[in-house]
Amino acid sequence: MKDLRILFMGTPDFAVTILNKIVESNYNVVGAVTAVDKPAGRGQKLRASAVKQAAQDHKIEVLQPTNLKSDEFQEDLKRLNPNLIIVVAFRMLPKKVWNFPELGTFNLHASLLPQYRGAAPINWAIINGEEKTGVTTFFIDEKIDTGEIISKEEIAIEEKENAGSLHDKLMHLGASLVVDTLLHIQKGEISPKVQTEDKNLKTAYKLNSENTKIDWKQPSKTIFNLVRGLSPYPVAWTYLKNGDKELRCKIYKADYILENHEIEIGKVSIEEKKLKVATNDGFLLIEEIQLPGKKKLTTKELLNGFTLEEQAKML
Repeated sequence: MKDLRILFMGTPDFAVTILNKIVESNYNVVGAVTAVDKPAGRGQKLRASAVKQAAQDHKIEVLQPTNLKSDEFQEDLKRLNPNLIIVVAFRMLPKKVWNFPELGTFNLHASLLPQYRGAAPINWAIINGEEKTGVTTFFIDEKIDTGEIISKEEIAIEEKENAGSLHDKLMHLGASLVVDTLLHIQKGEISPKVQTEDKNLKTAYKLNSENTKIDWKQPSKTIFNLVRGLSPYPVAWTYLKNGDKELRCKIYKADYILENHEIEIGKVSIEEKKLKVATNDGFLLIEEIQLPGKKKLTTKELLNGFTLEEQAKML
């Protein structure tokens, strides 16, 4: 059994669950690398990342380099002398960093690689209507999410699951997979496999205002998948034309029905306290919505104080 000296790199809550599991499993974490403190909230006070807070709770040394290629960070690497680096939800590393430890640097990615390489694998798996996804540990190389695969774990995506619930499931599944990967590295029992390349690979593109906007000409299920794949963050959005106003709305939760009709696409009506939007093959039933400058409401709550004009339409 090899003695491991682990340097952990990560920033958000997703990474914290993995760090906690590593510590609870009695592995030696010599340091944690995370993002610099950032202004947050109304007072714009500096806030530490979730990983920094967790590392401090575990009495682990925290490093917050702005430049991973800097001489200062290289000196920190030499001083801590990790023989393994673990990366979870962190930025791209230069070769001089990921190539430093004797046993390599491995990453936890929230998809079944080589599918869904990129920034938003959890969201895109749901948006594209996948029925399964998972987590993968792999050794980092020069490109993004292309290194040799160490291990994978698969999970089903429920029919009405959203990105938030899937994120939490994959977070816990990922924590178990990382600890399992550590055990196999410790025992020298890994056989990394080169990722296959083919034209059918799907990419987890970075989410932006363009690819999160609802296109009402799409089929109902496609729109439904977009809504749940972007909820609770960053949230699918659309314009509601209500009278002479165009309101930029966020849609957090919806359902759909398939039905032949001749109603104009995007036309909004009210049915059983739900906003019903015509699509090309049925209707999207909006259940939770947020108007600009307002808090998120159920459609029932919204309609208590909101007047929908007769010609209201989603654009």
